[in-house]
Amino acid sequence: MFAIIETGGKQVKVEQGQEIWVEKLNAEEGSTFTFDQVLMVGGETVKVGTPVVEGATVTAKVEKHGRGKKITVFKYKPKKNYKRKQGHRQPYTKLTIESINA
Repeated sequence: MFAIIETGGKQVKVEQGQEIWVEKLNAEEGSTFTFDQVLMVGGETVKVGTPVVEGATVTAKVEKHGRGKKITVFKYKPKKNYKRKQGHRQPYTKLTIESINA
């Protein structure tokens, strides 16, 4: 059984027991988080929402919070002596999917 959920403006396909990394959620480590924005539930029967499946939830355990690898943002304009260098690390939350309730 699988589900497609929406979190952080993105759609993620999840299955039970899977580990996923999503945009940072406002939840403490070790707690459970419930997604109610379930767009589709698949398995023996398929339920597609319009836009969400009514009554369907996905429960996940918050493993940890962290920050991704550093990327360099470099702005440059030729012949104008304009250079700006900036680093960025995107915060994330690691989740383990516990159950899919359809």
